[in-house]
Amino acid sequence: MTFEQINSLRTERQFLSKKANEDEYIELYRDTQPGQNVYWNGFGTPPNLVFRTDFNDMEFNRARILDRKLIKGRFCGGNIGWIMKEDIELFAAVYKKPLKNPSETTLKVLDIIEREGPANIQFIKEETGLLVKEITPALHKLQEAFLVYEDQYNGEWDRGWMRFDEMFPNVNLDKYTKTEATKILLLRFSKRMVAFTLTMAKNLYRIPEKEIKLAVSELIDEGLLKETEFGFILTSDIENIEKHTESIPHSIYAIHRNDIMYKANETELKQYSEKLCDGLEYDHEPLQYLLIDGVFQGVVAGHFRNGPYDLNDVRCNIDKTENMKDEIIEAVKKVNFGHSPVRFMGKELQ
Repeated sequence: MTFEQINSLRTERQFLSKKANEDEYIELYRDTQPGQNVYWNGFGTPPNLVFRTDFNDMEFNRARILDRKLIKGRFCGGNIGWIMKEDIELFAAVYKKPLKNPSETTLKVLDIIEREGPANIQFIKEETGLLVKEITPALHKLQEAFLVYEDQYNGEWDRGWMRFDEMFPNVNLDKYTKTEATKILLLRFSKRMVAFTLTMAKNLYRIPEKEIKLAVSELIDEGLLKETEFGFILTSDIENIEKHTESIPHSIYAIHRNDIMYKANETELKQYSEKLCDGLEYDHEPLQYLLIDGVFQGVVAGHFRNGPYDLNDVRCNIDKTENMKDEIIEAVKKVNFGHSPVRFMGKELQ
């Protein structure tokens, strides 16, 4: 077993070396939930898995949201995400935060929704006299407690809030224990990443490492996971990896910061970008990361803003960078609406 074999199989299972059809995409989405939209890409847009399909998966997911097949919620540290309806019980077990000592404001908001819902924020404001800045965090607490549901099915700002149990009367929020649900998520994660570490799982799911350790330990005891020098691997995958090719189709992708390939490696990639951009005098926030032949080997640095980002530089750490310069710049332009970076490896482009 080699890293190259793991990387090749990971790239294949992420559909970065071939494109997923609709059935394959639905399975990939399930295994990489919660789905998110492109980082810093506008309010209300559907989630999408960039580069994985030949069809428009944003519109595919827009249709799934309209059909209530994808459900909006707050997961992974309170971040907005979309999960498949059949997995509500699974994610509730991991992320539900029961109300403890709720404030008077939170109880007022809940009372209005229970009596008058569905209700939008403007209606709640009129009925309670509360300010929007008071109502919004209360709604978020209720949402994380799975007491209310934000029915944003069409991307509009004026969405209704309603009782969760009214929207999903047949859902059993106590179906799984947290450990049981975490184990299911980790098995899915392992399938798509092929090998993972505790840090990678913590990066993605934003749950305490001790809870991940407990779930991993049980999966090892059950013979479903095996610890290797490359991380934790599905026991059933070991033979697949050992027989898999080390080769990988050449590719360059500029990966955004909500992509699972970034999220799982976030700790390492933050440190990596800091080293690559250390000492630069211009804005150098990491906008995208360059995934070259399945390995992160560069960063697009600049500044986020509404409209085109400031693409101040492209920094890489690979040999023969100049030989791939035009290819890398095209990959950057592809995800930045045709805009070209100002610099490449610190040198201004003409």
